[in-house]
Amino acid sequence: MPLNNTNSSRKEVLRLFEAGQISISKVFKSIKEEEVEQIGAQEGVSSQQDRIKEVIDELNKLVGLDNIKELVKELKAFVKIQQVRKQRGLKSDPLVLHMIFKGNPGTGKTTVARIFGKLFKELGVLETGELQEVERADLVGEYIGHTAKKTREVIDKALGGILFIDEAYSLARGGKKDFGKETIDTLVKEMEDNKDNLIIILAGYPQEMDHFLSTNPGLKSRFPIQIEFEDYTLDQLVEIASLMLKNREYELTSQAETKFYSLLAKIRQEKGTDSGNARTVRNIIERLLRKQATRLADLKSIKKEELITITKADLHQLTIDEIY
Repeated sequence: MPLNNTNSSRKEVLRLFEAGQISISKVFKSIKEEEVEQIGAQEGVSSQQDRIKEVIDELNKLVGLDNIKELVKELKAFVKIQQVRKQRGLKSDPLVLHMIFKGNPGTGKTTVARIFGKLFKELGVLETGELQEVERADLVGEYIGHTAKKTREVIDKALGGILFIDEAYSLARGGKKDFGKETIDTLVKEMEDNKDNLIIILAGYPQEMDHFLSTNPGLKSRFPIQIEFEDYTLDQLVEIASLMLKNREYELTSQAETKFYSLLAKIRQEKGTDSGNARTVRNIIERLLRKQATRLADLKSIKKEELITITKADLHQLTIDEIY
């Protein structure tokens, strides 16, 4: 009688041995293979848990975003429990994870979307977890019938991952005759058809997104998760700057840090709150590094400490117009 070592239990192996249908060597071989499979399964679970922890650690290292970090705990727990209920033959709620991200530029929306993709891949919700970022021009066509085809092609490329539509409110700006409405209708249909292997995230300015959703009540109900991305405080922006510089092996002097704070405060006062976020910090740093390089380039001998240090003098050379 053939023996399926992968699926047989130890009791079944012993029963076959007692019936004289397999030899003692096959008994030991079967038990050994079963032990190897169990070890492999345990290692697989452990490896998956390690990867999930790495993704969550990546999120937790980001400055601020406390509401999103708490949401991730809830989503991770919800996905796990629904999967366990399904395994136990109980009713499980559908994993509808389409989202709305509302926030000003530079508040971390794209970064968080990318982390979500990695997380949902490791949780078994998405096949690849890859992020495809698009905007209106990638979705809306130029003539009747072109838009639906164009939108479906974008969705096909995003299957298995996350489709991130930035400035999504622009899809409804042209009125009833605009082709953007065709994109919305196509998105709604494709969301339903591919609900098990696609997450769509609509992102944009808070007020514009609220207005966009109010124009289509049916659309709002299909995005059960709405996340507010708050503007960073000035202290948080300085912390972000320090982390960005540390990753590139630079650091601010205490005086430079104070000057950096003052510069950010001035930018917010002149340009508005939505202009003083992480994207602005990145722009400042790129220019700061060039200012520092210019200051050091003519020195005959350059110490390692000087190569690392960004000084108040480097910041003094920056103007707001130069940053934008």
